[in-house]
Amino acid sequence: MIPVEIGVHSPRVVHFSEENNEEGLRNLIDLVEELRDKAAIKVVSYQQRMSRYYNNKVNPRPLRKGDLVLRNAAVADSTGTRGKLAPNWEGPYKVKRMLRPGTFELETLGGREIPRAWNAEHLRKYYE
Repeated sequence: MIPVEIGVHSPRVVHFSEENNEEGLRNLIDLVEELRDKAAIKVVSYQQRMSRYYNNKVNPRPLRKGDLVLRNAAVADSTGTRGKLAPNWEGPYKVKRMLRPGTFELETLGGREIPRAWNAEHLRKYYE
């Protein structure tokens, strides 16, 4: 307790009753399931709102097999040796196949396969 509470008791301390406390705890135990259900409903509604917001902001990139694309050069350079005057995009490359929505395997125009899969976020459609 802080020194003020030693001389002047707080309303919580003054109005405390052991019987009321026990009864209140029993009531809370009875309501635990209802409180959990309410919390779960709030979590689900929050997740739905966030999903709706994200889906409104997402920029769809409709790429298909055979499309020409440029890939982000900064992501492609794993060593980090690019200078600031280096080009931002490399390519063009051809989409070999779509692994799942938003993930693609690429190949050069000569037919050589690029070693890893690429996310659509790091690709840009190439127009001739």
